[in-house]
Amino acid sequence: MDKLNEILQEVGISKVKLAKYLGVSRQMIYNYLEMNDISKWPKDKKMKLFNLLDIKEANDIDNIKVDAEFINKVDMVLNGESSNISVAHSETIEFKELKPREQELLNDIIFLIKERFIENSTDAYITYKYLLNFVQGLENVKELKYMMGYIDKLLGFVNPEEYSFNEDEQFIFESIMHSAMTLYRNGGASKTKLAEQHKKFVAEIEHKNEEKLSRTQEINSAKIQALHELGYTEINQTNASEVLAKIAEIQSRDV
Repeated sequence: MDKLNEILQEVGISKVKLAKYLGVSRQMIYNYLEMNDISKWPKDKKMKLFNLLDIKEANDIDNIKVDAEFINKVDMVLNGESSNISVAHSETIEFKELKPREQELLNDIIFLIKERFIENSTDAYITYKYLLNFVQGLENVKELKYMMGYIDKLLGFVNPEEYSFNEDEQFIFESIMHSAMTLYRNGGASKTKLAEQHKKFVAEIEHKNEEKLSRTQEINSAKIQALHELGYTEINQTNASEVLAKIAEIQSRDV
C-alpha cells in the first residue's frame, strides 16, 4: 500500500481526484488506503484502480515505472470521465469550453461541496450559500481575493511569500489579518470591548443598504416615468433600447 501511495503522489492524483474516479467519498478513499491489502477493496473499485494504473493484479503495482508515458496514460483515463455536470431538472452545465485544469478545478469544487451536503446538509447549505455570495463579490471587492490568499497560506497550501495579486496591498492586508487573528485566538478581544466597534459595523452596513434601496427606487421611478412619456406599459426586446435611453435622459435632468 505504501507503493500505491507513492505512485499516487508522484503522478499527482489527489484523494479528491481518486474519490471522484472511483465514485466514492473522500473518507472512503482514506479507508481504502489504510488497508494493508488491495484485495480487501470492493471488487469494482479494485478493478477501476487497476484500469487507471494499467495493471492486471495487485502485485503489478511494485513494477510500475512512473515516467511521462505512464503519467499521460493515467491522465487520459482520468480525463475520460464526463466533462458535464448534471443538475436539477435534467439540465447540464457544459464544461467543454473550459481548459482542462479549469474543468478539473470546478469538478473538485463541486465534488467537495456535494460531500459536505451529504455529511451535514444544514450547516453545509448555509456555509456554501455564504460561499456563493463570497464568490459573487470577488470581482467587485479585491480584498476578498487577498482574504483567500491569506487563508490558503495559513493552511499551508500556498507559499507565504507568494503574492498573486497586488503585492503591496496583499502584504498589508495579510499583516493586518494576522494581527487581528492573533488577537482573536489569544482572547485579547472580548465581546464587551468590541461591542461599540460592532455597532459601527452594523450601522455602516445598514447605511449602504439604505443607499442601495434609494438608488433602486430612483431607477424604478425613472423607469415608470420613461414608460409613461413614451406611451409604453412595459419594457420588452423591441423597445428596450429606447426606454433605457429615456431613463438616462430623465436621470440627467436632475444633474
